[in-house]
Amino acid sequence: MLAVPPSAKAADAAVDLFKSKCALCDGPDGAGETVMGERLKIPALQSADVQKKSDTDLKTIITKGKDKMPAYGKSMKPYEIKTIVAFIRNLVK
Repeated sequence: MLAVPPSAKAADAAVDLFKSKCALCDGPDGAGETVMGERLKIPALQSADVQKKSDTDLKTIITKGKDKMPAYGKSMKPYEIKTIVAFIRNLVK
């Protein structure tokens, strides 16, 4: 099966969602180069350590939280979490 590139509208929605939920700590580009990111020693989302995690692992971390990262399972819908995971994957492309 061929992967279909996301539509421009879907890509814009993913960027907006990431900015509203993640950018404060992870930075707008996912590099973690923010005051909070540096304080919490957040790895860049483009890093091999993050990218080697499975989509299921990333969904679980976003849903349930991990270490200092809050859980978003009650404030985000499953499709939003899936969108964030896709956004993270596209940071290295």
